Amino acid sequence: MPKIYLVEFKGTRKGYYLNPKYFPMEKGDFVVVQVERGEDMGRVKFWVERDDLSFLGDKRLNIVRKANDKDMENLSANREKEMEALKECKKMVLERNMEMKLVDCEFQFDRNKVTFYFTADKRIDFRELVRDLASVYKTRIELRQIGVRDEARRMGGYGPCGLKICCTTVLKDFEPISTQLAKEQNLPMTQSKISGNCGRLLCCLLYEKGFYEETFPLYPKLGSGFLTKKGEGTVEKINLFKGYIVVKHEGGEEEKVTLAEIRKRKRKDRRKKQRIKEEEEELER
Repeated sequence: MPKIYLVEFKGTRKGYYLNPKYFPMEKGDFVVVQVERGEDMGRVKFWVERDDLSFLGDKRLNIVRKANDKDMENLSANREKEMEALKECKKMVLERNMEMKLVDCEFQFDRNKVTFYFTADKRIDFRELVRDLASVYKTRIELRQIGVRDEARRMGGYGPCGLKICCTTVLKDFEPISTQLAKEQNLPMTQSKISGNCGRLLCCLLYEKGFYEETFPLYPKLGSGFLTKKGEGTVEKINLFKGYIVVKHEGGEEEKVTLAEIRKRKRKDRRKKQRIKEEEEELER
């Protein structure tokens, strides 16, 4: 059974390819692969060895060869042509006053197709633009509308953490994110503080979701009443990472209560409830 390789193309576009000729491959190698119409070129990310190939679907494409020096020269030439084509397409869009933002251009390795990626707030009729581009480049033209998150993934960049944005490194798919996640994590609800390069909520808000779902039930709710040695107070703050709450008493005095004390209190309450239940059952008998 030939190994299956995940190959990454420009803009983090990926696909799985078989290696029927058993070319020796390593992570980072450039390879020429089959595509629907012609050949494309990408870089090996990793390989998998599976007996069940059903996840590949009906279209099972192969690696044609490892890239040679000539292939690398052609790839470099394509990158230069992409910048020229993007500039030309932007000019055409401006001439037609089309409400769309061109993001990127990608030449298929054999130049049998040129894909232009764009964002827009509404549906765009770009048939005339496609005809004009086809007359210039004499090849198949595709205009693909993408979202702002996909735009950030294609363009790349760095986040406020100082690392490369997650959509270009670790994220495979985009999941829905709500402001509720930011509220649960006690983050400032300032749009610039909780938004990524794409202008949408930070994907990393999801990373700690499981932790908060697992840990929050261990603490009393924010704003609820809580009885301490100093009396009844209101839960003013919850610090999940340091394991304590701040209880505010009447008169403004604040008291720090650790998670260990909270658990002790819960056990005491449970014993009290159990004792009351047993007494009630005894009276009924």
